[in-house]
Amino acid sequence: MTSVDAHEPRASSFRPAPLRIGRVAWLQILAEAWRVYPEEACGVLVGPTGTGEVVRFEPITNADASTRVFTLDGAEFAKATLRADREDLDVIGVVHSHTHTSALPSPTDVAEARKPLVPPTWYWAIASVAWGEPELRAHMVDPDGAGMVETAVVLTH
Repeated sequence: MTSVDAHEPRASSFRPAPLRIGRVAWLQILAEAWRVYPEEACGVLVGPTGTGEVVRFEPITNADASTRVFTLDGAEFAKATLRADREDLDVIGVVHSHTHTSALPSPTDVAEARKPLVPPTWYWAIASVAWGEPELRAHMVDPDGAGMVETAVVLTH
């Protein structure tokens, strides 16, 4: 398994569980990406902790309103977290779109994922709408410090 960091991939022994996402959630992510295009879309993935199973996608406003970076709107993120808590679920990851590049983490994505207040168990999913055929890829922060490790994305039901 290779990892992605701001410079070059390195081998890693970290093997994250696949991200399992339903077709409805995937289509909702794409719809949000196209709705806010050319800006980056963003939102959270909600599901049971530790399973990689996405119960739903919750779109959240990109507070940066940017074509190159994103910041989850704080108030909307808090509401999404509370909704998940009420259902005995958790935010298990963040998703955003890339409008000009592939679905690989940028150096900015890697730096954001490594911030101290970001849960290290989060999936970082990126939906690229840059070149016709949409692409979804997911990564997690490597606990051994080797950047971000790609994990499989499995479309379900």
